[in-house]
Amino acid sequence: MAEQVSFRTFRDKLSSFLRRVQQGDEIAITIRGHEVARLVPAAERARRPFGLLEGEIVMAPDFDATSDELIDALEGRGARD
Repeated sequence: MAEQVSFRTFRDKLSSFLRRVQQGDEIAITIRGHEVARLVPAAERARRPFGLLEGEIVMAPDFDATSDELIDALEGRGARD
């Protein structure tokens, strides 16, 4: 069960509470006796191996080609005659 502390106490001793959470404690923050937030240790994020999708993604040969019509439209000109 998480220890309950008032927001004022939490604010005044923030670094102390953060150290405790880093060590595995959970802190419930209250305002006027009502729990409004819970501070818990961050979950470890699994690292994705480099090259995980190798060979799965293909870029079209004309990926960076832009048609004259699209350029005209983006620049606010009418279609070329």
